Amino acid sequence: MTLVRRDPANDLLGIAEEMNRLVGNVFGGARETSLFKGSWMPSVDISEDNDNFYIHAELPGLSKDDVHINYEEGVLTLKGEKKTETEEKDKNYHRVERSYGAFERSFRVPSRIDVDKINARFENGVLSITLPKLEEAKPKEIKVSIK
Repeated sequence: MTLVRRDPANDLLGIAEEMNRLVGNVFGGARETSLFKGSWMPSVDISEDNDNFYIHAELPGLSKDDVHINYEEGVLTLKGEKKTETEEKDKNYHRVERSYGAFERSFRVPSRIDVDKINARFENGVLSITLPKLEEAKPKEIKVSIK
């Protein structure tokens, strides 16, 4: 019988990678960066209507200059860094729960969007990205005539 030492961090990493693989997202199984790539991971909502796809990312404490958006070969990537506040030497911290450091999130974008009209807005710590659908990708109502 052989004893095997278990590492809980490796177990968590494996579970997170498996969840990323299984869950995907509304963009049809997007390639997302690993949960452990950066020090923290901003929360993201993805939705759509007849005309657009929408991505809303919570980025508290950041400014628009701290965030970079890139689109390349069907993948939209959000990158940035939340810098730590200067620590005061005369303070004893009892709890530190806010996250700091670099982050990166990538999402596979449907090919049926108008890349030239992607729009991003940053307001009150929320990054809002609008991805307009191409005209041929929008739902069309077809009238059926009865004879």
